[in-house]
Order: sequence, then structure tokens, then C-alpha cells
Amino acid sequence: MLRAAIAFFVIGLAAMALGAGGFAGMSVEIGRMLLGIFVLLAIISFVVSLVTGKGGRSIT
Repeated sequence: MLRAAIAFFVIGLAAMALGAGGFAGMSVEIGRMLLGIFVLLAIISFVVSLVTGKGGRSIT
């Protein structure tokens, strides 16, 4: 679950970086929207993994 949270966060950052290039105003708005969605999914995944204790393999 933690890996999913990290993946959603990275995808959100990538969406924002690609959308914030200034090529078109619409792409900036789409990037911001995708960033918000994926950050929200990352937070939800992280909270669920903390509550359920199903985090998969240990990072360390």
C-alpha cells in the first residue's frame, strides 16, 4: 500500500511538472487537477496502509 501511495504521489508530481510548462493554459489546469487527484489517492492509500497494517514488504 505504501508503494501505491508513493507511486500516486510521483505520478501527481509528474502530471504537474508536465502541465506547468506554460505551453497552454489548459494543460496547466489539467496538471493541477491530476496533481490534486493523485495526491489525494496517495494520502488515502497511506492512511489505509497505516490503519490496516498491510504494508507489504519492509523498506529497510
